[in-house]
Amino acid sequence: MPNPTSDIARMTAEELKQHFDRGEPLVILDVREPVERAFCAIPIPPTARDLHVPMGEIPARLEEIKVTKGESPLVVYCHLGVRSRQAASWLVHQGLAGLVNLEGGIDAWSTDVDPDLPRY
Repeated sequence: MPNPTSDIARMTAEELKQHFDRGEPLVILDVREPVERAFCAIPIPPTARDLHVPMGEIPARLEEIKVTKGESPLVVYCHLGVRSRQAASWLVHQGLAGLVNLEGGIDAWSTDVDPDLPRY
């Protein structure tokens, strides 16, 4: 049986930082819970769009995600990359294209890109 998440593109924290540095128009979808988001979040540059939709709310907010995404690539992240991979897989099955999972999630961002960002 094929793995439904194997066709989701992946990006490292360093690669995401390079996209930010080039000013690429990305949509960054944070699927963590509000308490996690309140603790820390990836700082999103003005050229990208920041969207927070906790994983459990994704089905109810699918249209909002589609509209916000538009034609831009959508990078999904969570704490360690597991929930975001599941969310990206579900979104692909709903017909969205151009989805990328941030490998290692915000934890990788805080260790590999921004050590001043709090870890949990």
